[in-house]
Amino acid sequence: MSSQRKLISFIATSLDGYIATKNESLDWLFKVEGEDDNGYSEFYETVDTIIMGRKTYDWILNQETEDFPYNKECFVFSRSVNGENKNVKFVNEDIVNFTNKLKNEEGKNIWIVGGGELLHPFIKEKLVDEIILTVAPTLIGTGISLFKEDNYQLELSLKGTRRFNQFVELHYEVQK
Repeated sequence: MSSQRKLISFIATSLDGYIATKNESLDWLFKVEGEDDNGYSEFYETVDTIIMGRKTYDWILNQETEDFPYNKECFVFSRSVNGENKNVKFVNEDIVNFTNKLKNEEGKNIWIVGGGELLHPFIKEKLVDEIILTVAPTLIGTGISLFKEDNYQLELSLKGTRRFNQFVELHYEVQK
């Protein structure tokens, strides 16, 4: 295993860059014909740690009728909740220090789960190593954007593409 773990964003988006509608619906995503799980299981095996934001964590709890969907070490960035429960550890630390500490530990890759609100500071601080974007052939016109508008620039290099029926996966490496 490499001494430096990678922080990877693995997410689906509409063709116009939205990850959900304004009311947080993903119905548009499930209308698209994919192939098996569109590479999710394969990707999930490459990570042993998950980072997510509190909004995403709360959304998952509201949507899931069964058990918490992740059986990996899971950290939730939150300004208001501390401690841990059976599923996650809540974090209210400096993003850069916390992430660099995780990246230097032994293990597999780290998956950043969530949208633009969480992803933004990780991108701005150049902590993200790879972005795997699965694009749905759908325009939803308005919604929750994957990337927040700000004054930053990130150079990417295309590592590969894959097709899962109507979805296209774009795999980028962040140039540092």
